[in-house]
Amino acid sequence: MSVRQRIDRAELASQAPRTLSAVPRAFLRWAGSKRALLDQIVESLPESYGTYYEPFLGSGSLFFLLQPTRARLSDRCEPLIETFCAVRDGADRVWAHLKPLAPSRELYYRLRSEDSRGRYKRAAVFIYLNKTCWNGLYRVNSDGIFNVPYGLPKSKTIASPENLKACSDLLAQPQIKLRSCDFEAALRSASKGDLVFLDPPYVTLHNNNGFVDYNHTIFSWDDQLRLSRVAKQLARKGVNVIVTNAYHDDVLNLYRGFSVQQLHRRSTIASESSHRRSTTEALLTYVSD
Repeated sequence: MSVRQRIDRAELASQAPRTLSAVPRAFLRWAGSKRALLDQIVESLPESYGTYYEPFLGSGSLFFLLQPTRARLSDRCEPLIETFCAVRDGADRVWAHLKPLAPSRELYYRLRSEDSRGRYKRAAVFIYLNKTCWNGLYRVNSDGIFNVPYGLPKSKTIASPENLKACSDLLAQPQIKLRSCDFEAALRSASKGDLVFLDPPYVTLHNNNGFVDYNHTIFSWDDQLRLSRVAKQLARKGVNVIVTNAYHDDVLNLYRGFSVQQLHRRSTIASESSHRRSTTEALLTYVSD
């Protein structure tokens, strides 16, 4: 049996609020990211675990906070995983392409319309578009073309070379693996004592009004059912499972037997900050400690 990785909850709780200055930290924004909720999630982590699994990687905020030595990271979004791999293999080469790029509506739409050549340039453009688009949203049209509008970013800083290098060093550890695949395939190797963090795509502003219909295009109800079945199977094997999802009766009923906690934060969905309000999400946990 592999050596388990210990978790110091108090230390992580002190680090969680520093997600804008910690190194390494997530180098992307991502709609639905748990960056602002890390201090609440930390309280539910197990005391130790074997391998860390995150099959809905997004920006990887919890991964960068935990900094595990063994991890299986995945996402269905191939350009996202390609970008993580490029940062892992050549942070300096990504930065060389990214450094000259500053927030600009004209540049944004030009780069969005181009087909970038070379994996390191593609990664730089992906990071640039991600950091300057509306709310860190990743959306493609029926032809698979990224079509999110410019987002009037508040900061001129797209990335930090020091942070990209630190992320690269962490991702390059031999027992940290990246792949693009469905969550079910990603979790087949999870075993007793491992830690699985499931953060599927979902919308929170319609918690009590048409959850199934509204969410279907980003993560269907069939996907939700399949995910809950996988989560329960893992729990029965003794895997530590942490799920974030909409705080909605239909969802909560899928995870009977899991501990339920409410997570609170300001919504980032509305286009104007004055229209954003507090929203409640669900933290569903099965921890074997």
